[in-house]
Formats: sequence, C-alpha cells, structure tokens
Amino acid sequence: MAEQRTNGHSVSRLTAHLVWSTKYRYSVLEGDIQIRCRTILLQICDSEDVQILKGVVSKDHVHMHIEYRPSMSLSYLMKKLKGRSSRKLQQEFPALKSKYWGRHFWGIGYGCWSTGNITDQMVNEYLEHHRKPDDGENTNFILER
Repeated sequence: MAEQRTNGHSVSRLTAHLVWSTKYRYSVLEGDIQIRCRTILLQICDSEDVQILKGVVSKDHVHMHIEYRPSMSLSYLMKKLKGRSSRKLQQEFPALKSKYWGRHFWGIGYGCWSTGNITDQMVNEYLEHHRKPDDGENTNFILER
C-alpha cells in the first residue's frame, strides 16, 4: 500500500490527476521553455508540500498525478501552479510576449479528477459490512441509493 500522510489526529492519502493547457493550445512548451516549466512546477509543488507521483509537460499542456495534504484545496494549488509558472516563464522568455500579449500564458480552467487505490464498489461493500443484521428498515444507514 502507498505511504499515507499522518498529521496529529488524521491519516490520509489524497491523490488527483490535474490537466491544463496553454492559451489557444499553442505548442510553446518545447526546448528550454519546457525544461524551465518542469523545474518551476517541481519547485512550486515542493514549496506547497505536494508530491508529484508522475507528470508530463507536453508541447501544449501539462498532466500531473499528485498527492496532496487534506488542508489544501485543488483550486488553490492550480492557482499557484498556473500563476507562478506563467509569470516566471514570461519574465524569463521574452519571445512569449509576442504570442501572449495579454500576459495570460495558460488557458482558462483546468481538469481535475480524484484518484486512489480503492473504488466506489469497494467503499460500498465496506459499508454494507457495517449494516446491522436483521435491520429491514436500514436505521443505521444515512442514505442508500
């Protein structure tokens, strides 16, 4: 089993798959820009206590599979990843200003999917195990669909 985070009174392992693209899907993440983008994303994740399980910087988009702490929202993390990387890449590579005159390097929005080592079916089976025997009215269940 993968390593879990422990903190005071909690145990967790929250993972997600994140995807976002360059504005207009321009293929600008090549060569030195691609390498620097990767370095910036690694630095941001390190500073925010986010572990990158796997990631790819493609020519026009980024995929990351991450593990993050429970107190962090994914929208906050995306704001940091897109905002800092956009600012730094445009500062360090002036040629990007001709394509992105509005200083918006990344496209609006992102994709985000939770991942993990258990399925919905496994959770439902676990909950079913806790059902009281001979309880036809399901009084100990919160909601059953």
